[in-house]
Amino acid sequence: MIQKRKKAKKIFDLLSNEYPSVKPALNYNSAFQLLISTILSAQCTDERVNIVTKDLFKKYKKPEDYVSANTEELEKDIFSTGFYKQKAKSIKNCCAMLIEKYKGKVPKDFEKLVELPGVGRKTASVVAGNAFGIPAIAVDTHVKRLSNLLGFVEIKNPDKIEIELKELLPEDYWVNSSHWLATHGRQVCNARRPKCFQCVISQLCPSFNPDSKEKEDGKRKK
Repeated sequence: MIQKRKKAKKIFDLLSNEYPSVKPALNYNSAFQLLISTILSAQCTDERVNIVTKDLFKKYKKPEDYVSANTEELEKDIFSTGFYKQKAKSIKNCCAMLIEKYKGKVPKDFEKLVELPGVGRKTASVVAGNAFGIPAIAVDTHVKRLSNLLGFVEIKNPDKIEIELKELLPEDYWVNSSHWLATHGRQVCNARRPKCFQCVISQLCPSFNPDSKEKEDGKRKK
């Protein structure tokens, strides 16, 4: 485990140098906006969510606005993010609980965040880490995929991946670790076309295939 921790830290140190100014891909100006955006991001790209919330946040500014909104109208407003009926229901129920239990404010306590309707550990981790600076690791599709490719884990369950990564990394790496992996997953380690020979951590990656460049060059010559 000691060697695995050292290797993991070395990988994330390289990623931190490669991406020194990482931040959430979602656009937000408050913990509440980040909460709504993250709920909408389930099974949807961050780019699409940002397009939707640009107008959504002008129309609905506080929990009371969502609770009093016509459900069909809210569904229409978030339609393009997918699963819009369930998301509208989750958002309205979540906002109702915020009003009832927390005076309309997003709680800073992680366990209280998880109790909110429509909020799982990933959403709670995003809000806790980025809105409140609480050490947390959000496991999205990029984090899940790259954690397995890099040999940190051999599991698919996001909650278990979160636990494993927390065992491997110093606490002050937790929040940014998600951003580093997500950024690297989007820019270099693309699922369909990974740019292994442009990758700063390729020599530490057990999934790196040194023969792939020769094969690629051979195809080009033909």
